[in-house]
Amino acid sequence: MNPIYAIWPLLLGMGVLMLGAGLQSTLLGVRATSEAFPTALTGIIMSCYYVGYLVGTRLAPQLMRRVGPVRVFATLAALASVAPLVHASWVHPIPWALMRFISGVCFAGIYVVAESWLNHRASRTNRGQMLGVYMLVLYVGLGGAQFLLVLSPPQSSEPFMLVSALISAAMVPIVASAQEVSGPAMPQRVRFRDLYRNSPLGVVAVAFSGMISSIIFSMGPVYARLSGFGTRGVAAFMAISILAAVLTQYPVGRLSDRLDRRTVIASVCLIATIVAAVIELFGPLQWLVFLALAALFSGSALTLYSLSVSHVNDKLEPSQMVAASSALLMINGTAAALGPLITGSLMGAFGARAYFGVLGTLTGTLALFDLWRKLRRSAVPHSQKSPFINTRDLVTSAGLGPATPKIGTQGAATSATAPAAEGPPC
Repeated sequence: MNPIYAIWPLLLGMGVLMLGAGLQSTLLGVRATSEAFPTALTGIIMSCYYVGYLVGTRLAPQLMRRVGPVRVFATLAALASVAPLVHASWVHPIPWALMRFISGVCFAGIYVVAESWLNHRASRTNRGQMLGVYMLVLYVGLGGAQFLLVLSPPQSSEPFMLVSALISAAMVPIVASAQEVSGPAMPQRVRFRDLYRNSPLGVVAVAFSGMISSIIFSMGPVYARLSGFGTRGVAAFMAISILAAVLTQYPVGRLSDRLDRRTVIASVCLIATIVAAVIELFGPLQWLVFLALAALFSGSALTLYSLSVSHVNDKLEPSQMVAASSALLMINGTAAALGPLITGSLMGAFGARAYFGVLGTLTGTLALFDLWRKLRRSAVPHSQKSPFINTRDLVTSAGLGPATPKIGTQGAATSATAPAAEGPPC
């Protein structure tokens, strides 16, 4: 039997879930702006998701061992479907922040459970194929969700009801075909100090990529609304940004396997910085030109997590990768929680222009740090480089993707915090 056919219920359910989660993230940013929430306050609300996400990645494995993955999945999905209804019924910053936290906990747990099933069905010979298809479904669902924003006015309750319905509908094919599998093993701990000493650039880049991705997914819709975009404009801006990153992940990764990864990281940072500067200095731009530049920025910046994790792994032994991936996930998630908070405050003080100003500052700073590290340490020999890890920053840091990035070599997969084998917003 084709291995993809064996997991089609999981793919269908997760694709529908991405439609709901992706719509929810963009919808909240648009609605918060329409309700005249202060931009800094909107950043705080959006940051609560990532705090919950970190909690969920730790909580879900423990719950799976106690009551089993099927019950955990059904419970968390049901709770996640309630959150958008509360958003629609009680438009106030406090319940919105609480629901964002709960959504983060729920989605993190959902991804841990879903990937435990995926890894249970996969083998060493087809895991790469199955994971590639799985991630493609997540990406397409996330990008396609942006166009659902135009179906009804964001000021009404209908789009929130649609989000709830999509999350609920996603449970049907997954729960109906789910199999009980053993709970994931808890990972060993690794000291952040040792990880930084081993690969300073990799650790710093993981943190910066978390901030950049969370800013794009959480504050991108707010930026678009403050810039005067209508609902269709917001949807187009977000969809182009997401789908551009999908197209660049593989070729940039392949290039980093052939060259010094630090050179590739510096290059994508410089491209992103130049693009952000052009938008800042020459805006407002003609619509198609702006979309092309936004796509180029996201297509460059959203490859950083995959590149940085791969760079860290180049310096590690295979036995160290599991513990290291857990630490990197914590670093990335913590930074992601800070991104909307900082950007929201600056956008509140300086307006929409601060959005690309912050992003360009982050990519420019990382580029300078990269070049400095190149002067301090020689490149990793090609024979010691691990294959590029097309990790799920686009989805994970968006809060929409696997909670446990897989790190492995040549088809072997190991989990950071949850499934026995792997996992952006939301």
